[in-house]
Amino acid sequence: MKKKIELVNFSKIKTYPIRERESKVKTGIFSKGLPKKGVDFKSFFHGLPDVLAVKDIKSVVDAIIAAKKNDKPVIFCMGAHVIKCGLSPIIISLMEQGIVSAIALNGAGSIHDFEVAFAGATSEDVGASLEDGTFGMAEETGSIINKSISEGVKQGLGAGQSIGEKILKGDYKYRELSILAKGIELGVPVTVHIAIGTDIIHQHPLCDGAALGEASYTDFKIFTSVVSQLGDGGVIVNFGSAVIMPEVFLKALTICRNLGYQVKGFTTVDFDMIQHYRPSTNIVKRPVSMGGKGYSIRGHHEIMIPLLAQAIVEEHESSFPRP
Repeated sequence: MKKKIELVNFSKIKTYPIRERESKVKTGIFSKGLPKKGVDFKSFFHGLPDVLAVKDIKSVVDAIIAAKKNDKPVIFCMGAHVIKCGLSPIIISLMEQGIVSAIALNGAGSIHDFEVAFAGATSEDVGASLEDGTFGMAEETGSIINKSISEGVKQGLGAGQSIGEKILKGDYKYRELSILAKGIELGVPVTVHIAIGTDIIHQHPLCDGAALGEASYTDFKIFTSVVSQLGDGGVIVNFGSAVIMPEVFLKALTICRNLGYQVKGFTTVDFDMIQHYRPSTNIVKRPVSMGGKGYSIRGHHEIMIPLLAQAIVEEHESSFPRP
């Protein structure tokens, strides 16, 4: 015989007044800016609801402003997609305004930077050119960059400076859009971190593996030197590099700590369209385990980077009025 189920008595459920509850969302964080024509950016930005990603991006802006006030480095690590999204002018502007202290690119980033400066165009149709074996075989890209690196190594230069100086001396039509060239003009270190076999210039007959390795290793030393100054208020931001820059940064950080540099108490940020393991672990979490704060912000670069840059500039101008 089946046992009859005794129903729970809902009438005895205990409740309490909502005003006694601690709530996470209160009207004070609600959006203060209603859509209307003619709103200035600062009003728009500060009118956003102070919650989740907005709260994080505001904290990142505050950290960058504080770093500049205290003369601490603000490092941008970038994947090539940032350049392909047409954002070089924004990055260059932040360099010119003294907001960005150093930039680190992967190998593809330097290639797109060069092609933009040289030809005013970049990013081929990989699917179509892969079928007939022409993918990555643009002559000027392979020959000029490889020659630049080989010649630069003989002078003790890293990959970033070697390519950047070639762009400047070549008097290329679109060189004002080159992050590498602008870095040399402004004295802002722009390093290139190469994984051999990942970039189209490695397919070229003039490619010298030893030169690539030495040039990239020189840049690794430069990058590590900048990282050594991050402690107590610096900021490092990773834009869209899923593997190379998170790994390079982690190694640079451990070298600094091994050598006795007190690199802790800084801010790390990962901006990308989707969340990846290495940036989440090697940028956002592990480096700040001894102090500091890590942020993970999702969104398309072509939207998020202009938003971040304008917010920084608005706050930067109010903190550091320019003549």
